Amino acid sequence: MTEAGRLYPVILSGGSGSRLWPLSRASYPKQLLPLTGDDSLLQETAHRVSDRARYSPVLVIANDEHRFVVAEQLRDQGLSGARIVLEPVGRNTAPAAAVAALLIGEDDPDAVMLLLPSDHVIGDAVVFQEAVDRAATLARDGMLVTFGVQPTHPSTEYGYIKRGAGLGSGGASFRVDRFVEKPDAATAAGYVESGDYAWNSGMFVFPVRQFLAELEAFNPAMLAACRKAVAGRGADLDFIRLDAAAFAESPSDSIDYAVMEKTDSAAVVTADFRWNDVGAWNALWDLADKDGAGNALIGDVVAEDVAGCYLRNEDGGVVAAVGLRDLCVVATGDAVFVAPRARASEVKALVERLAAEGRGEITSHPRVHRPWGAFTDIERGDRFKVKRLTVKPGGRLSLQRHRHRTEHWVVVEGTATVVNGENEFTLQRDQSTYIDAGAVHRLENRTDRPLHLIEVQVGDYLEEDDIERLQDDYKRD
Repeated sequence: MTEAGRLYPVILSGGSGSRLWPLSRASYPKQLLPLTGDDSLLQETAHRVSDRARYSPVLVIANDEHRFVVAEQLRDQGLSGARIVLEPVGRNTAPAAAVAALLIGEDDPDAVMLLLPSDHVIGDAVVFQEAVDRAATLARDGMLVTFGVQPTHPSTEYGYIKRGAGLGSGGASFRVDRFVEKPDAATAAGYVESGDYAWNSGMFVFPVRQFLAELEAFNPAMLAACRKAVAGRGADLDFIRLDAAAFAESPSDSIDYAVMEKTDSAAVVTADFRWNDVGAWNALWDLADKDGAGNALIGDVVAEDVAGCYLRNEDGGVVAAVGLRDLCVVATGDAVFVAPRARASEVKALVERLAAEGRGEITSHPRVHRPWGAFTDIERGDRFKVKRLTVKPGGRLSLQRHRHRTEHWVVVEGTATVVNGENEFTLQRDQSTYIDAGAVHRLENRTDRPLHLIEVQVGDYLEEDDIERLQDDYKRD
């Protein structure tokens, strides 16, 4: 192998995390959120494979809508050389893995890649790395390897892997006997009691050449579509854009269904690295620090006579609770979710209902991230909207105009460089400018400190699609 035997890490970051609504939303899903610490789940995953003695620079498969946030979060981790591949449409994990294998194989046909979801929590990094090393040894011998996690309880939330014959010494590597779907409670209890089953983690180590050969045998249409998508790729700033039409032709399937359940080369490495896929609110309660009454209290929360609860306040006023038992309460700036902890995963049904009603709360937060910074909707009424804009150092909005609204900008902190019609000027704190409908304008922060301003929009149409971009640093339409 090239790169002195280092593995090629691939992070799959295309999910929406609907079971963690209202915190996780389509435009800013759970992997981009700091749910268990100061870093996002994506950043924690990337940091896990940042040791250059072990790993080549990471390759991330991401949703097009999330590209700028993903790039910024990787930069914040100091991960130079990372490649970000944009999926034009979601096609599950198998096509994403195929695209990664094809791209890596161009540089190193004998490469071994480590595939990781972006939204898992791993508590013991040393045990995890030991398991990766065992898996890499098997992969270099031609095995397609997954990781099985030692069950701590009979969970109905995970799929299971039945271990087959042992591979090598140490008692941690096995052939896969079979994969099984999420069981009912009685079946799960039987699996755990037998000692023959592990939780299916959804993480893999593959030899690139072997994985592509197996995919060719079992799903040639998928591989053909992915080959076309990679061959027709283009560059967009620092991103790799797949050929959209070609990728859309690929069948949608998971790695397990497309390859692992069909191959004769499936192996499993079992380990207890304190793994959690953060699939629902109850998982975050499991992971959180708790008080003496078993409560996880996060944010501005006051609790009296409360036990066994997960109470999280992300924005707004205080959350005050009294007399609650085993509940999940999550408050954001525009939504509050309340459920028994045991039923918190059923939030997915609520999300589907809200989607059917066309509710915007499932799509985005009041604070919306942009490549230049972010904006927050403060208030909206008949023919007006008030927003707070934060422009990061060096950030610049597109040169644009609006047909249906005027805007009034007031700087509250920092220095703004403004283009307004034929004029360019700077605004300091407490200074303002008026942007007439149809006027070409631009806002820029040329300083090394964040710029904050209030924007008041007035007009008969106030949606984001009333933006005609004339020039844009970020190549948005």
